[in-house]
Amino acid sequence: MSDNLTVSYAPHIRKERYISTTMRDVLIALMPALIGSVYFFGFRTLIVTAISVAACIIAEYTWDKLCKKPNTTKDLSCVVTGVLLAMCLPPAVPYYIPVIGGIFAIIIVKCFYGGLGQNVVNPALAARAFLLACWPVAMTTWTIKGPEAISGATPLAAFKAGIVNPAPHLDLFLGTNIAGSIGEVSALLLLIGGIYLVIRKVITPVIPLTYIITVGVFGFVFTKSGLFKGDFLYSILAGGTFLGGIFMATDYTTSPLTAKGQFIYALGAGIITGVIRVYGGYPEGVTYAILIMNIATPLIDKVVVPKKFGKAVTVK
Repeated sequence: MSDNLTVSYAPHIRKERYISTTMRDVLIALMPALIGSVYFFGFRTLIVTAISVAACIIAEYTWDKLCKKPNTTKDLSCVVTGVLLAMCLPPAVPYYIPVIGGIFAIIIVKCFYGGLGQNVVNPALAARAFLLACWPVAMTTWTIKGPEAISGATPLAAFKAGIVNPAPHLDLFLGTNIAGSIGEVSALLLLIGGIYLVIRKVITPVIPLTYIITVGVFGFVFTKSGLFKGDFLYSILAGGTFLGGIFMATDYTTSPLTAKGQFIYALGAGIITGVIRVYGGYPEGVTYAILIMNIATPLIDKVVVPKKFGKAVTVK
C-alpha cells in the first residue's frame, strides 16, 4: 500500500518518465541554438557553455556531499541549468561570469530551497538577473559574428535608442548579423527546439504561444509614438522572446499546473515584458517578467482550482 501512495514534490509527471529523460530531451532541443551560436559568434560560445555546465555540476555535487545527500547530478537538471544560463550570456563575457552564475543558480536558487522541484524561480534566469546587477557592463557588451567579432548593440537596444527596425526581419528570424546573448539570436533554431519538445510532450504549446503572441500584440499596440504603430514580428523576433517563452517560462517547477493557470501566467509575463520594453529603462524585459510570474505561480494555482467531479453526500 505504501508504494502506491508515495508523496513527492513537483514536478509531477503523469506517466513513467524519468526526470533525466525529460532533461535529456530539453538538452536535445537546445542543441540547434547552441550549434548555431558557434556559427554566429565562434567557438568561444562552447567554452562559455562548458564552463557554465561544469560550474553547475560541481556546485550541485559539492552541495550533495556537504549535506550528505544522494548524488543528484545524474538527473541532468544541473546540466540543463548550465546550458540555459550560458545561452543568456553575451558571447564575449569573461569566463568568471558563468562560474559565479552557475554557483549562484545551483546553490542559492535551487539547493537552498531543497533541490529540484522546490525552487521558487527559474535558476538560470535568477542567476542572469544576479549577474546583470553585479556586472552590468560585462553582461551588456555584445558582439556580432565570428572569431573577429565586433561590438554592436542588440536590436532591442537599437530600437530603444530610436532607430526604427534596425535589423531586417529575416536576419532576426535566422540569427545572422544579430548581436545578442549566445542562445537568443535565432528564432528559427529555438522554434525547432520548441517543436521537438511539443512532439515529445515535454511541454504544451499553451505557455510559449500565449507568451510570444502577447509580447507581439503588446509591441504592436503600445509604442512611445502612439497606439498601433508598432511591429508585431519585430517584437517577437528581437531579444529573448523565443528563448524565454519556450525554454524558461515552461519550467515545470515554476509554472502553473493547469492549462488555464498557464494561460494567465504566460499572459502576465508577456504584458510585463512589453511594459518593460516600451516604458522601462531597460530594453529587454524577458528575464524580469518571467521571474515575477514565477513568484506569482503559487497564487495562480490557488485561484485557478479545477472543478470537482463530485462530492461526498451525507445520507440522513
